[in-house]
Amino acid sequence: MRPVVLPPNGVPRFYRGGAAIAALRGSEPEGDNMPEDWVGSMTTVFGEKQLGLSRLPDGTLLRDAAGADPVGFFGPEHAATRGADPGLLVKLLDAGQRLPVHVHPDDSFARAELGTPYGKTEAWLVIGAAPGANVGVGFSEDIDPETLERWVREQDTEAMLGSLNRVDVRPGDAIFVPAGVAHAIGEGVLIVELQEPTDLSVLLEWRGFADGDGDGDEATLGLGWDTALRCVQLTRSDPSELVNGGDSGHSLLPRTADGFFRAERLDPDAAAEIEQGFAILVVTEGSGTLACESGEPLPVRRGDSVLLPWSAGDCRLDGELVALACRPPAPAQEAAA
Repeated sequence: MRPVVLPPNGVPRFYRGGAAIAALRGSEPEGDNMPEDWVGSMTTVFGEKQLGLSRLPDGTLLRDAAGADPVGFFGPEHAATRGADPGLLVKLLDAGQRLPVHVHPDDSFARAELGTPYGKTEAWLVIGAAPGANVGVGFSEDIDPETLERWVREQDTEAMLGSLNRVDVRPGDAIFVPAGVAHAIGEGVLIVELQEPTDLSVLLEWRGFADGDGDGDEATLGLGWDTALRCVQLTRSDPSELVNGGDSGHSLLPRTADGFFRAERLDPDAAAEIEQGFAILVVTEGSGTLACESGEPLPVRRGDSVLLPWSAGDCRLDGELVALACRPPAPAQEAAA
C-alpha cells in the first residue's frame, strides 16, 4: 500500500467545536457538535459498533484493510506482537468551549473493570490557541478521596477547576497526560491528540455535559461512582514533567510516552526524512510533496491527514511545510507489551 490522504472523519461529541478544524482544512464546518476528527481510526466511540472508524478514499474501512495486510501496514515487528492493532488513535480536537474536568482509566483498571486491554493515556500537540488559552492538567496538591467524592457529588466546578495546574498554551506546545491524571482543555485550543485506542472517559464534572443526573453510562462508563473514582490519580502532578518534555532530536514528547506513542515535528528548517514505519502525518502549515521509495510523490498541503504505511519505506517531505508525525509505541516497547 502507498501513502494516502485520508477523508475527513468527523465524530459528534458532547461539547461544541469544529470550526477550527474546518479552517485548518479550508472546508466548511460540519456543525458545532462535530469537534473531533478521528484520523486513521480503527477505534469506535464507546458503546458504538462503527462510529469513529476511518475509511480509505475508496470507502473501505481502514480496520478491514489493515486486518488483511498487517505487515504491510505496520511492519513485521509490530505485526508479530500486535497483529493489525495499531495501538494508537490520532485525533484533531477543537475545543469550541471548555471541556469538563475528566479523567481516563489506565490499562490495568480498564482490563479489570471494562474488559479492554487499553486505558487512555494521551498527549496534546497544540496547533492553534486563542489569546489567553489554557489547559488544566493534574492536581496541584494531593487530594483525599473524600474531598474528590464530595466535589463530584456536589458538582463543585470551581473547586475542581481550581485544583488543577493551569498551563497557558500556544502553538508548538506538547503536553503528555498519563491515564489517571485529571484534566480539562480550555476553550479556543486546537490540538492533534495522540492516545491509546479507546474512548474511555470518566466525567468528574458532568453537569451540563452528560445526560441525566450523572449516574449513567455517559459520566461513569456504566461503572457507578464508587468504582469509577478509583481510576483517578489523587497525588499532585508536576506540570514541568508533562509540558514540552521532548528530549531528543525532533521528538515532542518525553521518553516515558514511548510505551504509548511517539510524535515528531517535521519542517523545512531541519531534516524532513521520515524513517520507515506506520505513521499518521498531519500537515499543519504550507504545502509540498511526500516522496517515498516507490511510486510518484504525493502532493500534500495544510490540513491534510496522511496515512503512511510501513510498506512505503523511507520517505521525505519536500517543500515549505510543517507536519506532525504520529506513531505507535516504539518497537522495543511493543516487544515488551
